[in-house]
Amino acid sequence: MLVDFNTLPEESRVWIYQANRSFTEQETEEIKLKLNTFINNWTAHGSDLQSGYLIKYKRFIVIGLNQNLNKATGCSIDASVHFIQHLEKEYNVDLMDKMNVSYKQGEFIAYKPLADFKKMAKDKAVSKNTIVFNNLVTNIAEFRDNWEVPAIESWHSRFLK
Repeated sequence: MLVDFNTLPEESRVWIYQANRSFTEQETEEIKLKLNTFINNWTAHGSDLQSGYLIKYKRFIVIGLNQNLNKATGCSIDASVHFIQHLEKEYNVDLMDKMNVSYKQGEFIAYKPLADFKKMAKDKAVSKNTIVFNNLVTNIAEFRDNWEVPAIESWHSRFLK
């Protein structure tokens, strides 16, 4: 059951998928329609899952699930992963690779393999104040407070000296 992401409780679970490139306006509109359909039909053992989504910066798909009503099950999580994999193929985009880092570079969102980000940190091309996206957050409260943070406040800090 699709609901506005902003109405989901703070403890709702989130999954964040970062794209290795920006979506075009047309792709964003198409992906929204596909997300609407997927979430409206997303269930766990036949029970509706109250969910919402955001597309942030034309690059991140954020899916939120109110687990107070019904929890995600192995099958429902598998269904969401298959949905995201389908988007990857259809739009020739990488959404599942967690070994990449997205960060702000002025007005733009940069995307680098983790090894490149580590090298940039060593070379001082990124700093403790560089705004990074911590895609390891697990709920909406963490998403709002700890997703878009200075590198020193996220797991990225281990690469900064």
